[in-house]
Amino acid sequence: MRLFVAIDIEQQIRERMVRFMEGLRGFAPDVRWVDPGSLHLTLKFIGEMPESELGKIKGSLRSVHGEPCEIHFRGYGFFPSAKSPRVFWIGIESGPQLSALAAETDSALVKLGVPREEHAFTPHLTLARRRGGSGSPRRSRDDGPNAAFQIVQKQLTAMASPDFGTMSAKEFFLYQSQLSPKGSKYTKLERFALA
Repeated sequence: MRLFVAIDIEQQIRERMVRFMEGLRGFAPDVRWVDPGSLHLTLKFIGEMPESELGKIKGSLRSVHGEPCEIHFRGYGFFPSAKSPRVFWIGIESGPQLSALAAETDSALVKLGVPREEHAFTPHLTLARRRGGSGSPRRSRDDGPNAAFQIVQKQLTAMASPDFGTMSAKEFFLYQSQLSPKGSKYTKLERFALA
């Protein structure tokens, strides 16, 4: 099973993001746009795990005691840079509770053999990826100028910086990701409340 931990996005904010994506989609037909129904804020990518470990993973996540936190979605950017874009994302601003939640989630899963994150938590919401490229924000040998997002970037400079709204995160979820040629399908396996 391919698993990850994430916060779901409130419907009203999701709808604003969908309108934003629809306004830009035609300017970048050669990239893979995220299915709007699957927009989420990833706290921890677990990866492939045997189904027999699912109970232990849920138990570890129940031990995470994060606090509710305000999350503001605004702005945008490109990974690894605007000059060699592979990923188009929406910015996220939040207090220390969000980073603390990601860190505690990471620590809880390390005990089960899930590798610890090597880099600091960088909250963002992926909207689109260049086809055939990694979704990682880190630079790779294959990075370089490409035209995948060039027209989108030009359109964005003519617009005001988008503000999609603020939500209060009161829960997070364990998700299963099922890959297919039509894109990933995400299924919520368990909900965890933030105290």
